[in-house]
Amino acid sequence: MNALTKMILKIFSSPKIDMQESYKSVRKFQELMATPQKENYRILDHKIYSEDLTHEIPVRIFHPEEKISDELVLFFHGGGWVTGSIDTYTRDCIQLADELGRTILAVDYLKAPENPFPAGFEDCYRVTDVLINQPELSGITGATELILMGNSAGGNLAAAVSLRLRNEGKLLPKKQILINPVTFWNHDERSPFPSVEENGYDYGLTNKKMQEYMEMYEPEEAARQSPYISPIMTDDFSNQPETLIITSEFDPLRDEGEAYGHLLKDAGNKVRIFRAQDTVHNYIFGPLTTDIVTKSYHLMKGFLDNSLKGSDSLGKKEKNQAEELGSTR
Repeated sequence: MNALTKMILKIFSSPKIDMQESYKSVRKFQELMATPQKENYRILDHKIYSEDLTHEIPVRIFHPEEKISDELVLFFHGGGWVTGSIDTYTRDCIQLADELGRTILAVDYLKAPENPFPAGFEDCYRVTDVLINQPELSGITGATELILMGNSAGGNLAAAVSLRLRNEGKLLPKKQILINPVTFWNHDERSPFPSVEENGYDYGLTNKKMQEYMEMYEPEEAARQSPYISPIMTDDFSNQPETLIITSEFDPLRDEGEAYGHLLKDAGNKVRIFRAQDTVHNYIFGPLTTDIVTKSYHLMKGFLDNSLKGSDSLGKKEKNQAEELGSTR
């Protein structure tokens, strides 16, 4: 990582930044920087009613330039359950659709702190459940299989949705892709994961920010230990979708994401875990396209195409490690 990048990340890691005070400003900045939605036959807005019919859940459908599969990728965006929207992720979803050759459906779930847990989770679960188990209610046709994908808080939501579908005896997604997922409830000095301390101060996403996001999402600490907030706290890791987990070398969430993957694997699920070297949290959806970002898209496409090389299980000596996704160094 070059010196300029380190300097910029350190500025955005300032302990003076308080997300609980600044989240509205962050939202406004993200909206200002968002790619305007163009009138395009490849982009379609749609809505699905919440289960209790109290509100509509906006979704945005992105069709690829060249479709290679009828699989539908259901995408939950990141932002600490507090920021981000289908508008701020439009550019990323267009690229996802084109890189993966599949239709992307992004969910604009309710955000904390105005709508704390379980509001956003219920929205994501409702859309997934309708698409898999009650497709006639969605008004969306043409998909043969559903893939769950999420980054950061979105990866957390995807993992939690898969657990609940299993717990309720419902049909599951075919596969899931979890990018830098949040899987544990605590990110201060009590965390058992070394990456929280190693990477929690100077790389953009800090452990302080994660704690603030968590407190906005679920104010009660005891409640954060629910598997639907902290998937790694579940008692049963079995019968989950085939999973790809991508983590970042300099991400405080690195170790908890990889640990969740190993627990899934130990329970008999098919899991691949890759660590992107010389990267920080949310690098795939950052402002720059680099060689490692391109490799990450190829990795995701290979996973969906069933063309990834190598064993689905890591060797005994590598049990607690991840496969490396090479850096540009």
